[in-house]
Amino acid sequence: MATAEDSRTGGHEETADRPGRLDRIRATPAGRLTLRIVVGVIGTALVVTGLIMVPFPGPGWLVVFAGLAVLATEFTWASRLLAFAKDKVMAATGWLKRQNWFVRIIAGALTLLIAAAIVWASIRLTFGIDLIHEAREFLVRPPLSL
Repeated sequence: MATAEDSRTGGHEETADRPGRLDRIRATPAGRLTLRIVVGVIGTALVVTGLIMVPFPGPGWLVVFAGLAVLATEFTWASRLLAFAKDKVMAATGWLKRQNWFVRIIAGALTLLIAAAIVWASIRLTFGIDLIHEAREFLVRPPLSL
């Protein structure tokens, strides 16, 4: 994984007589500033979008990590944060893999329960629709006669 330090110091493989596109952009103060602003805006937008997506089923955390990876190309703090988060996720995954099947099932069930509660609350607060009430109404409704 390329870090902010690698990208600023030319850590990628380029020939000495032909610098990379980002090296040419970083060659001027205006280019360096512009690149940092563009990377900062794109990376921050990805992180914020991912955090909004986290409570819902889907790739929320993946988008957060992608945003951190984008930020890590120009910002050392983001590189350190990405490495820290990656270590914690790997440790939690390793711990869960070492557990017996019962603990894994309970962890999966709790994850699904939390995701379902978040989706239910989001729909209720956003659209005013109570999915549990609607499901009960649907199940006790008499069948349509033709």
